[in-house]
Amino acid sequence: MREPPLTLGLDEPADDASTFEDAASARASAGRVAAGKQPVGFVVRTDGAARGNPGPASAGAVLISLARGDARSPLAPPDASISDYLGVQTNNVAEYTAVVRAIELALELGARRLELLLDSKLIVEQLSGRWRVKDAKLRPLWAEALRGLRALPDGWVAAHVPRAQNSSADALCNAAIDRVMAGGPESVVVRPRS
Repeated sequence: MREPPLTLGLDEPADDASTFEDAASARASAGRVAAGKQPVGFVVRTDGAARGNPGPASAGAVLISLARGDARSPLAPPDASISDYLGVQTNNVAEYTAVVRAIELALELGARRLELLLDSKLIVEQLSGRWRVKDAKLRPLWAEALRGLRALPDGWVAAHVPRAQNSSADALCNAAIDRVMAGGPESVVVRPRS
């Protein structure tokens, strides 16, 4: 499997000329955010959990609108969230799945930009291209995350933060496992109120 080009998600090269032309055309027609205006997007905090490694696993994510003054605060209440049970998985698969699902939800909600604040240094370094993806189980998730990030017209950034700053996403992970063990639904997704 050929690795997608690695970038920070800003004006990245495409795999072939037609894709590059399509992407350039889409960016031109979408236009850029006017100077001083906040792009439509989210701060994304994610976590994955596996009780045992592998073991019962889950993914949690919170999305906070970039338009909010408290968007980057670890205590900011989410505008949208994901709490998914994943079955038996490794912790790294759970972490990546949380990122992929958060990106999918953000795109569904019309995001043009994402700021990923993750407590997984592995994912931050692999998405940025500084570390190779050696684990075959992670390669498809990594590629899917990059595809989603490249769809954002105003780009993305990813930064590593201490685990304590992602306590909201961690709580959603634990809630997913506990909920399923008690006979509840595998997935709970909260979207912004219209």
